[in-house]
Amino acid sequence: MKKLFVMLSILLLASACSSLKPEVEPASEVAVTDPANPIEVKRGEVFEIVIPSNPSTGYHWEIVGMLNENVVLFNSRDYTADQPVMPGSGGVEVWTFSAVSAGETQITLGSYPPGVGGEPDQTVVFEIVVR
Repeated sequence: MKKLFVMLSILLLASACSSLKPEVEPASEVAVTDPANPIEVKRGEVFEIVIPSNPSTGYHWEIVGMLNENVVLFNSRDYTADQPVMPGSGGVEVWTFSAVSAGETQITLGSYPPGVGGEPDQTVVFEIVVR
């Protein structure tokens, strides 16, 4: 009887401890911008382009060519890591622009390999329509 009581006590204690485990945060839920769909904004609005990124590989995104600054202006770029953050895991870059006047233009982002100079290994073109 004593053994049964000890076993039940241990099981009860183990189940209570398992409910105290911290929950792991889910991966970031930031929606990646689809280059197949034009980005439509109004003059004066701020908009974002979100693109997958993994700086731990040494690759980095840059604007390819010149922006049509009569239509859009570059504001900033930020990196958000996927959750939970782990060595080698990726995330997204959030590029922020302002729509300055009505018109249509393209923003091309290139993925450049580690090192200096050279051509991008990959490019992604986003169509921008400012009304």
